[in-house]
Order: sequence, then C-alpha cells, then structure tokens
Amino acid sequence: MSATATSRPGRRAAAGVSGIAVLLAALDAYVVVTILISIAHDLSIPINHLERATPIVTGYLLGYVAAMPLLGQLSDRLGRRFVIHACLAGFALGSVVTAVAGNLPFLVAGRLVQGAAGGALLPVTFALVADLWEPRRRPLALGVVGAAQELGSVLGPLYGAAVAAWIGWRGLFWVNVPLAAAAAFAIHRLVPPGRPPDHPLARVDGVGGTLLALALAALIAGLYNPRPEEALLAPWGLGAIAAGVLGLVAFMLWERFAPVHLLDPAGIDGRPFAAAIGASFLGGAALMVTLVDVPLVAQTLFGKSTVGGAFVLSRFLIALPIGAVVGGLVSSRIGERATAMGGLLVAAAGFWLVAGWPLDALAAHHDVLGLSLPRVDLDLVVAGLGLGLVIAPLTSTALRASDPEQHGVASAAVVVARMMGMLVGIAALAAWGLHRFGQLTANLATPLPFGKPQHVFQRQLARYTRALNAALHTEYREIFLITAAICAVGAVVCLALGAHRRTSLVQTS
Repeated sequence: MSATATSRPGRRAAAGVSGIAVLLAALDAYVVVTILISIAHDLSIPINHLERATPIVTGYLLGYVAAMPLLGQLSDRLGRRFVIHACLAGFALGSVVTAVAGNLPFLVAGRLVQGAAGGALLPVTFALVADLWEPRRRPLALGVVGAAQELGSVLGPLYGAAVAAWIGWRGLFWVNVPLAAAAAFAIHRLVPPGRPPDHPLARVDGVGGTLLALALAALIAGLYNPRPEEALLAPWGLGAIAAGVLGLVAFMLWERFAPVHLLDPAGIDGRPFAAAIGASFLGGAALMVTLVDVPLVAQTLFGKSTVGGAFVLSRFLIALPIGAVVGGLVSSRIGERATAMGGLLVAAAGFWLVAGWPLDALAAHHDVLGLSLPRVDLDLVVAGLGLGLVIAPLTSTALRASDPEQHGVASAAVVVARMMGMLVGIAALAAWGLHRFGQLTANLATPLPFGKPQHVFQRQLARYTRALNAALHTEYREIFLITAAICAVGAVVCLALGAHRRTSLVQTS
C-alpha cells in the first residue's frame, strides 16, 4: 500500500491503535516487578530463594528478543495487520497459560509465549509506520510509537501493583485477554490489510530465523545472572554463551548459502544501517546501567527504601518517552544524524553530571537561568531526554537504509540490538562494579564489638561506614563516567548514519 494512499486521519488512527497494542505488551514486561513475591508465594517458592523465580522474568525476555527477527520478516511477507493479529492472539494465549499455571515451568512457558508475541509488536508497528508515512514525515510517528514502548517501563510496575491488589496476580493476566481482543478488533478496523494472501511463505527464511532465535536465546540466558555478587556469570553462563556464539556462526554460514535471506544485503545500505544498529546497542547499554545503578545509589548512599529508589529513577523514566516524541519531531526537521548525535551527546552530558553527584546530592541544586533546580532531578531528566531523543532517528535510519520489503526485519534488528546492549551492559556493569568495589575495600577491616568499650566500637563502626560509602561513591562515579563515554562513542558512531534520504515515497505494506 502506498504511503499516500491512506488518509492522514486513517494512518494516524492505524499507528495509534498499533501503539496502544505496543503499550499493552510493554506493560506486561514490567508488571512482574511488583507481583513477583505474590507469584512466588502461590507457587511455593521460598522467599529466601527468590532467585528460583527469575525465569519468570528471563522467560519473557527470551521470547521478546528471540522471536523478533523472524516475526518481523513474516510481517514483510504476509502483511502487518495479519502478523499483529497473530501476535495479539499469541499474547492472549500466553496470558491464559500464565494465569492458570500451577507450577513454575508452566508459568515460564506462558511468559515465553507472551514475550515472543508481545515483543514482535514493536518492530512490526515500526514497519507499519514506514508503510504509511513517507521518509520525511516518518520520524515523529516512530517517536510516538517508541514513547509508547518506554511508557510501559514507567506505568508497568504501578499497573501491576494496582490491578493485582484488586483482582490478584492471576487476574492481572486474565485481563490481558479482553484487552488483546479489543486491540485486535481496533486493528482490524483501522489498519490496512496489507499484502494479498497469495504472497509466498517460501520467501520466509525459517531456518535462518530459527537459528538466530536460538542463538539470541542462548546469549540472553548466558548473560543473565540472578546472583552477580557471587560470580560474573551464572553457573550455566559460559556454556550458554558458547552455544550462542556457535549458533551465530551457524546462522551466518546458513545466510551465506541460503536461497532466501532473513535480511538480504542486496536491499540494505550497509553503512547507515550498521551505524543505527551499533548506536542502538550502545544506547541500550547506557539505558541498563541507569535502570540498575540509579536505584542502587538511592538505596545505598541516599538511604532510600526500594520504593524510594524507584521514585528517584522515575525522573529518568518519565523523561525517556518525552524525549522519544521530541526526537521524532526534531528528526523530521533537522534529520536523523543530527538528532541522534545530539541526543547521545545530551545523554553523555547527563551521565557526566550524575557522575559528579556528591554524597548529599538530594540536597544539592543547579542554578539555571536564575532558577534553583534540584540536582538529582535535573541530571536524570537530561540523561533520560538524551536517550529518548535517539529512538526515532535510529529506527528511521534503519528503515530508510533498507528496502520496503525488509522493513519488518530491519526494525526488529534495531530493537534486538538495543536489548542485547542492555544485556551486555548489565553483565559488564556487574563485572566492573564487583571488581572495583573489591579493590576499594580490600584493606577495609570490619569492626567487631567484642573486647572493646561500646563507644569505641561505635566510633570504629562510623569510620567503617564512611569508608564503605566513600568506596561506593567512587564506584558509582566511575560507572557513570564510563556510561557517559559510551554515549559519546555512540555519538561518533552516528556520524555514519548519513544525511541522505530515499527519494521514493512509495512504501509497500
């Protein structure tokens, strides 16, 4: 379908309802944060062994990332509306399995199906936007869809807690069924049907997609470590990473000789596409550092509770979707390269400011244009806006650097790169943080209350606590400086995004 064949209100409605479906799936990625203990209690998982429940989180993540490329290609072949319908049906099915699960393996299987179906909604909706909007006007719509995805991280925990308190955690997943049905009805009414049904499935690289899915799943499982304080990798980590690498090698060998490619190099402008993938990977790494370390700073140095730490992080999370919309608007005016570079440089500045937080940062202020603004709030908003700004231009670059027939898998590649950057980022963060903290506290002796007056022990304990906080402060400062450097490197990578645009405004859905 031509980008000009659908009226402006019609394409806005199509993208809007698809964005709501994206938000639905994104909410479900975060709802377990606040209901994990309730689930563990129902499944007889001891509270002191909550690590046994981590597959509930990783199961969704495995499906979310692994299925994206193949489902993205299916949307290129069978049409966006068909695949969105299939994803919503799969999401509802996974929700039912999760809701009725009586044991952990059954529940994880449901989360895996939920993740596979829900995760594909984002790249397929990105591709739908590419179908309906000409390249010049595309970034704003991409930014709105990206904002819907990021909004899930803000609302997901609150949504999960509120609904679970009302109808229980199982009811939370039952609610997904009518929501998915309503979304499917709206999609059917508002999204164009796309390709005719005679488009051959023979052009789908099922073998390549399966190999890549298995490789990504193995890498995700290997990089995920529920107990980073004990070791860099989980006991299964090294073997899973090795299996993932072998899977990637097998995928590349298959793609070299396969009659049908998952992503055909002949239809890709390699340099800007690779730059978009690389910058997405680096942006994902910076994002995960923030999601993990800001709550830790709030809890360990600022004396906040778990809820208080999440509230401090909320400044960043709220700025992220706002930045995504602004990035789309700005990209339409000044181009993808300038917007993406600017966004990553703004993020780098934000993380540099965060790295400079004093121990009493909550009481510190910035003087801006005569206004005294809370330092923690302003610094996190700057970092969040910066990372949000890059979502639309990087996706837009990948789409304009690929043929219309590959928009689904191209947009999936951008999202997968971001997710893999998050996973590598958290693994590297755990390794560096534990190593550096060990160095800083190697000569720090823990005071004991035996054989000394109480006032002497209290003085030693206070000195020990100050030294411990100083070590944590140094560790966090270095981590955020590294994160600022990662964003600066990403800005340099964005130089390769290019400034040209495809001249054709006709996109095939």
